[in-house]
Amino acid sequence: MIIYGLTAGGAADNVIEGIEEKIHPDVIREFMNRLPEKAFNFGLRVLLAVVFFLIGVNLIKFIRRIIKKSMKRANAELGVIQFVDSFTKATLYVLLVTFLASSFGLDAASVVAVLGSAGVAIGLAVQGSLSNLAGGVLILALKPFKVGDYIREGYSEKEGTVTEIQIFYTKLLTPDNQTVILPNGNLANNSLVNVTTQEARRMDISVGISYQADLKKAKEVLLQLLAQDEAVLKDRDMLVYVDSLADSCVKLGVRCWFKQEDFWKGKWRITENCKLCLDENGIEIAYNQLDVHLDTRS
Repeated sequence: MIIYGLTAGGAADNVIEGIEEKIHPDVIREFMNRLPEKAFNFGLRVLLAVVFFLIGVNLIKFIRRIIKKSMKRANAELGVIQFVDSFTKATLYVLLVTFLASSFGLDAASVVAVLGSAGVAIGLAVQGSLSNLAGGVLILALKPFKVGDYIREGYSEKEGTVTEIQIFYTKLLTPDNQTVILPNGNLANNSLVNVTTQEARRMDISVGISYQADLKKAKEVLLQLLAQDEAVLKDRDMLVYVDSLADSCVKLGVRCWFKQEDFWKGKWRITENCKLCLDENGIEIAYNQLDVHLDTRS
């Protein structure tokens, strides 16, 4: 035990002596002398990185501007231009950040190797984004809609005018001026209605008149209303028909066609004028009624 203690004590002394030799005043003095130079070099590297980053940002904007102008000259669709611009922006920023990181000693090959070994985990983490990216490519290839079309998405039942087709998302502008952002994956994998693919759109409204009203006169009044409206397409069908015999009224169907840009205003105008014209001609618009009969025999 005594021998072991002496041996251990001797080893400890040797270690302390070794540390004292390494931490020599001359070594500390040399380190302090080199510290300002190292700090200056590091600060200069950071400053250059910031300068190169700003130059890279402006260069990316310049490249995007050239690509946009070239695609516009080639008469490319606005959605394609927006998608390519978004993809180019993301790719160039990744390259810029990788270049700046390599200037600080980060090995790009090592990063690629690490990402490759963790490919499964990364794929699971970003599978939604990859699905949206693939959906954006399918939208541009199959063209179910384009910028400016009014669409209604079947899954979430969101609808509006397409304003942008980005790399992962598509933006819609609703009639009440709200922006809806939908993933491209949902748009590519679910049903949707493109309202504006056709030049004309059919309008159908229902008007209920009482059973005591003159049915033929009501039909004539409504047909005359359609014929006098300037926005109604006269080369398409204009119909007023008995749709059903309901409990409290005779339901008349009013059908006509408008151009896409005139549809909503035309529908609202025809609906209002149906009420006014029927009132002017003394035709009662029915409402739900309930007849109560009392048994007074008791």
